[in-house]
Amino acid sequence: MNDGDRKTARPRRADARRNQEALLDAAASVFVASGVEAPIRDIAAKAGVGTATIYRHFPTRADLIVAVYRHQVEALAEAGPALLAAAATPHAALAQWIDLFVDFLVTKLGLAAVLQSDDPCFDPLHSYFLERLEPVCARLLGAATDSGEIQPGQDAFELMRGVGGLCAGAGDNPRYDARHLVRLLVAGLRV
Repeated sequence: MNDGDRKTARPRRADARRNQEALLDAAASVFVASGVEAPIRDIAAKAGVGTATIYRHFPTRADLIVAVYRHQVEALAEAGPALLAAAATPHAALAQWIDLFVDFLVTKLGLAAVLQSDDPCFDPLHSYFLERLEPVCARLLGAATDSGEIQPGQDAFELMRGVGGLCAGAGDNPRYDARHLVRLLVAGLRV
């Protein structure tokens, strides 16, 4: 194995992973507040790094957007089992996960115009989203059904799509509280 192979095969240091996660969290926060066209310097300032650091990790804005999206999907996928293990009941875990899902959708709606662009790098993201999150939601629904807390026969895709529709309906109307409506939807699953 030559030195180049060793460099590519070596896992990233823990501090480098943490720094990249902090950068992705900062980018997501800035995207929610200012849109995906926000200046890179705003993201750098929020992350406490220089703009060169961002460009070193993400040479294009599209690279950064894809990384933010994937980072958020992974965090949401990992949260499901953790919530199920820690929550008082499976329904409580489901409700907490759906609340995190709403947070994700708010960010995703900010990315929607970009994700629906003609740029082919964004094409696989919706499939990735469904492949990672639908099984997590199904597991939470199954646990809540098995515990007798919710009505049997609930479909994860249908629930996720319903939550997405409620979040998309908000637009810029300050009187529309998507989170309140989503809570009513989740409460309505109860037996």
